[in-house]
Amino acid sequence: MKILLPLIAAVLLTALPRLAAADQKPNILIILVDDMGYADIGCYGGEIKTPNIDGLAAGGAKFAEMYNTAKCYPTRASLITGVYFQRTDRDFTKTATLGEVLRPAGYTTLWSGKHHAKFNPATRGFDRYFGMIGGAENHFKPNQDNAKGWALDGEKPATKDSGFYSTDAYTDKAIKWLEEYKNVDKPFLLYVAYTAPHWPLQAWPEDIAKYKGVYGAGYDAIRRARYERQIQLGLVDPKTTPLSEFEVEKKTGKKWDDLTPEEQKHQAALMEIYAAMVDRVDQNVGRLVQCLKDQGKLDNTLIIFMADNGGCAENPKDPDADPNAPMGSAESFLSYGSGWASVSNTPLRKWKQDSFEGGISTPLVVHWPAGIKPQTTWNRDPVHLIDIMPTVVEVTGAKYPGESKQANIPPMDGVSLLPAFKGGEITRANPLFFQFNKGSAITDGRWKLVRNSAKWELYDMVNDRSEIQNLADKNPELVQKMDAQWLAWWKDTTGSEWAGKVSKKKDAEE
Repeated sequence: MKILLPLIAAVLLTALPRLAAADQKPNILIILVDDMGYADIGCYGGEIKTPNIDGLAAGGAKFAEMYNTAKCYPTRASLITGVYFQRTDRDFTKTATLGEVLRPAGYTTLWSGKHHAKFNPATRGFDRYFGMIGGAENHFKPNQDNAKGWALDGEKPATKDSGFYSTDAYTDKAIKWLEEYKNVDKPFLLYVAYTAPHWPLQAWPEDIAKYKGVYGAGYDAIRRARYERQIQLGLVDPKTTPLSEFEVEKKTGKKWDDLTPEEQKHQAALMEIYAAMVDRVDQNVGRLVQCLKDQGKLDNTLIIFMADNGGCAENPKDPDADPNAPMGSAESFLSYGSGWASVSNTPLRKWKQDSFEGGISTPLVVHWPAGIKPQTTWNRDPVHLIDIMPTVVEVTGAKYPGESKQANIPPMDGVSLLPAFKGGEITRANPLFFQFNKGSAITDGRWKLVRNSAKWELYDMVNDRSEIQNLADKNPELVQKMDAQWLAWWKDTTGSEWAGKVSKKKDAEE
């Protein structure tokens, strides 16, 4: 007995830190990347080197059906407010932000990175904000001298020779804050919103060099290899999620075999830069994780990693860019187009801005050692950005709508994901709804109604997540029922009847 008592005491003392961490309010770290597809990171089948994100997935939970709004700015609004973007606007009126909800619950509230709205988050519940108010800029030379475009939080504006790169700079600031507040007896909310890999495609030369020659085989070969890895990882079942037909945007895209050798070389180089940008994001995720480890805070930090929409098929131009500049440099302005966007979204259809799966479904990785046991299987419950606020409210004990002074704040539209974190199922009373530009959708159980025009298409998501077999003509009553549900949601969220299209004010382009 004398021998056993010290042994029992030692075991209990070893367990105490973890037990104490579980009883404390968790820190919250939300990481959002920009325009990254379903299949780009390693744990979702990609060949891009993402060991840090993959490590979070291996030690936590990963979700096969995470949904967003198909576009940057409505995604960010829904994430930060917990309601559909249709209830609000670019000023986040009639909402409560995560900062406004968590600050009165005793949290230090921090935000580094992209915002893509019209106001400084420091006016809406965040103690500190550093980053870009707008939607996209040069990653090496941002327009930080524009008072409306940036909030510097004491940092010097970037110059040509300052060594600035957006992904690194956002992390630098986040770590600087973590060090500044590390001895403050308060939990933190830290939101890091990377602009990468959003165009313009720009990356450090040493990161681009890692992927030299990787993409010369072309769209189809890389896409097929990703799909095979997804099958091996258990992410997709080829019987229920076959590889959708390869698509390119009709006006600007070509299939690989239709490209000249010089065009193929150029396209391969574009994907090398894109991969380098995702790689650099992963390196910076590793920096954040290491900082939390060093401070002894990783165990009780809920880390949520997401993307704002699927791969981007856009081909924007910049008249001031130097066409002769090295590809991926500060003087270049490039995007990777619909061919590689289809690869990014493997095995799903379409791209950013569309309500088909390729536009609205992206990775979700969650890591919280004190609250989540590592899950080897995939969670297949459909989840949405609107679920992040309810989840954070539940795990922190915060009260919604917190300190928000906005009028007519609606209830949160989402549900808590905490049951899924513990290996259970998510209970959702209502379908999930989508609308951006020409795209609309509703998912209810196994069925999804979706369109990019006036005519609805119907898919059985249990047996055809790739949206290959349109069943609308065989199920007219179901189409009618789901259309009525979507119209009722539209009227509830916007206060008006659906007119067949959205005003330019609501769906303005970047």
